[in-house]
Amino acid sequence: MTDARILVVDDSRNVLTALDLLLSREFSNVKCISKPGQILSELQARSFSAVLLDMNYTAGQNTGNEGLYWLRELRKLDPDLSVVMITAFGDIELAVTALKDGAVDFVLKPWDNQKLLATMRTAVSLSDSRRKILSLQKDKASLKAELKGKPARLIGRSGPMRKVMALVEKVAATPANVLITGENGTGKELIAREIHDHSERSDEIMVSIDLGAVPDTLFESELFGHVKGAFTDAHSDRTGKIETAHRGTLFFDEIGNLSLPLQAKLLSVLQNRTITRLGSTEVIPVDIRLICATNMNLEALVKEGKFRMDLLYRINTIVVELPPLRERGDDVLLLAAWFLQEFSNRYKKPGLKMDRAAEEILKKWSWPGNVRELRHSMERAVILAENTVISKDSFQFNNSIGSSIASFDGSLDEVEAGLIKYALKKHSGNMSAVALQLGVSRQTLYNKMKKYGL
Repeated sequence: MTDARILVVDDSRNVLTALDLLLSREFSNVKCISKPGQILSELQARSFSAVLLDMNYTAGQNTGNEGLYWLRELRKLDPDLSVVMITAFGDIELAVTALKDGAVDFVLKPWDNQKLLATMRTAVSLSDSRRKILSLQKDKASLKAELKGKPARLIGRSGPMRKVMALVEKVAATPANVLITGENGTGKELIAREIHDHSERSDEIMVSIDLGAVPDTLFESELFGHVKGAFTDAHSDRTGKIETAHRGTLFFDEIGNLSLPLQAKLLSVLQNRTITRLGSTEVIPVDIRLICATNMNLEALVKEGKFRMDLLYRINTIVVELPPLRERGDDVLLLAAWFLQEFSNRYKKPGLKMDRAAEEILKKWSWPGNVRELRHSMERAVILAENTVISKDSFQFNNSIGSSIASFDGSLDEVEAGLIKYALKKHSGNMSAVALQLGVSRQTLYNKMKKYGL
């Protein structure tokens, strides 16, 4: 039994009875009417998957013109609805006219039961496909509009940032795959957005995926999509993130967290530019521009056998390395001013400004959390401000940990592990609070704790 609603329109009661008995064996809901004038009210009252429409309703008439008229009216009401024409007076010219006017098929009376059922199944499937495509187009258009309203904000005048901006400008105009590297909080996704917005794909969407937050068990479903029944909770078809990014840009954040088996599956997609939804055998071509980001040393991971060399070659045609905030000089004050304006507007506190002592403490701090930490600090300062001046007392930095990091002689991984240990101790193991302070998702935090054995 197919879950579909069929509308049958025919002036013969005997025909309606026969079609009702036949179609009810296959479809969950069959509605039969004898007067085509009822079509409008039926379609306004409920949605149908397909219509079986007779072509003649007036005694002595066999031209099919009445059916063609109602076919056109149906198409006006619902262009995605599949309409199958049925008549006892058929000829090739009439069938061709009906198909040109939008019918999906043409059936002659008396009909063959199995052929008619097969025709109606195809009609229902076609309606479903049209509506799914329309829904996806609407969602994509809405997402495009939303993203268009959020332009990238790449702020900086320092030498290191000018080099980054120059490279971004060159890379954006090409279809090359890009790997963005840098510490946590340096703005890797913002750079990806800048590349997309200045590329030939800027009219399409950029789909962002934090691979550190996608559990291995959900990887295929999230990225490739699935069909109804592919697994226990798959109650309907779902389009994956890669397919959603078709003709646009696909941004993979934290790609260094991907396990080797999943790296192999991703490599296959990048090589073949096709995906297959979970539970399906249909191969779907995809056209994407790939941008990846990581705070890890992928070349070191390759030597350790934790990252595939062939995948690294696929994703790093161009490497954009973002400098940490502590190396960007007065960019700290530029960014602080931007965030001050943003949060002053958000929290309705106009006229806020920083005094010189506050600016000096911002310039001296080592910013282990980079731009993300600065943004959080400015938001907190604006919220707690009791007058129009933000002073150095508005900021609470742990100078001991800051100075220890600034003078630390270990690796980036050791610094990151130390920050996580400090945050865990500070928040007594409260994972939500730790993730919030460090500016990462809980899943990313768990992955990093597992990595460092914490």
